[in-house]
Amino acid sequence: MNIVGSQRNEIGTQDLGVRESRSARAQRTIAHRIGCVGIGLHGGRKVSLTLLPAAADTGVMFVRTDLPGRPVIPAVADRVADTTMCTALVGADDAKVATVEHLMAAFALAEIDNVTVELDGPEVPIMDGSAAPFLFLLECAGVREQDRPLRRIEVIKPVVVEAAGKMARLDPAPFTSFAASIEFDHPAVGAQSLAVPFEPARLARVLGPARTFGFAADIEQLRAMGLARGGSLDNAVVVGPEGVLNPGGLRFPDEFVRHKMLDAIGDTFLAGAPIIGRWTGHRAGHALHVKLVRALLADRSAWRYVDDADEAVDLRSGRSSRVAEPVAASA
Repeated sequence: MNIVGSQRNEIGTQDLGVRESRSARAQRTIAHRIGCVGIGLHGGRKVSLTLLPAAADTGVMFVRTDLPGRPVIPAVADRVADTTMCTALVGADDAKVATVEHLMAAFALAEIDNVTVELDGPEVPIMDGSAAPFLFLLECAGVREQDRPLRRIEVIKPVVVEAAGKMARLDPAPFTSFAASIEFDHPAVGAQSLAVPFEPARLARVLGPARTFGFAADIEQLRAMGLARGGSLDNAVVVGPEGVLNPGGLRFPDEFVRHKMLDAIGDTFLAGAPIIGRWTGHRAGHALHVKLVRALLADRSAWRYVDDADEAVDLRSGRSSRVAEPVAASA
């Protein structure tokens, strides 16, 4: 299935039936333990993943159960060790966990704040290449509200990062939104753009199933680099000279930019809390996503914590009565 030329798509509040609102809520974890088994996209080895409930204020923690001492790796931006074709975290004694972005996106879209992720290998299983299998796991596990209010990060000053014609930025806004644009020199992809308000339940449906993608011409080089060894048409969209090689074609006409936005949501959740602000990216990937989160947290004048318990927002005017003191950046 070929997608030719430039595509622009705005999934707005009218298209999604979304009301401009952001309900104050308590922190949430999963209600029950649940797991799955899959293949690592880059390492190609079988990995078992188990999700467990976690206490309030824990955040997302990865645990390498196959390593001595079961090292814990916090899912925060300052633990990112590599962004080559995925987002990889590092913990004590160089314990690593790679390809966390789709699972992190699922946590953001399911609004799960605290969870422990046990892995018996160095990489989150790729499943079908999207966040949909993880969202299904979370739905099956259920949600448990906790006795602590959710703490969000409010952007109060623009933050921009750029590199080699690529850009990502965060701007102050009363509601969270994402806008992404991509450009690839291939007629099956071309230029695509997408803008969405961050309404998690609906975005789980319109972004969650969007799969990771790559180009057939790059596969040999990637495997020589030790990457994509577990990749197949079952877990990635592969683009050949004539178009998409997957027998079923694309899940969405603009699946490419939808997946890039899914990656951005997952990487941005490495801030350690949901962000209130407008995210914009042009040709951005994992490296720029993480660089933006780090730049935001490093600038103490660019953000502040907001507790939902203290929040009172006039949704029509966008004015907020919340008061929060800027705090030191700590991922």
